[in-house]
Amino acid sequence: MTPNESDPHPDLAATSVCLAAEAALLESRLTLLHEALDTVDTRIKTLTDTLTQIRTNTPHPTTHTLTTGIPRK
Repeated sequence: MTPNESDPHPDLAATSVCLAAEAALLESRLTLLHEALDTVDTRIKTLTDTLTQIRTNTPHPTTHTLTTGIPRK
């Protein structure tokens, strides 16, 4: 049989081993993706908390102007 010909009786054991190996690889990638998402979630929460703190500590826009220090023509 040449390499280009299809085996009419595939080796089911080899196919099972191959599929199991691929499943294990996909599971490990999924774990990495979950960990990366957890990291992103933590960063988003930290940034949200920081922005909230900045907003809380910043005077209301009516108490200062954004054009302070900008020369007018």
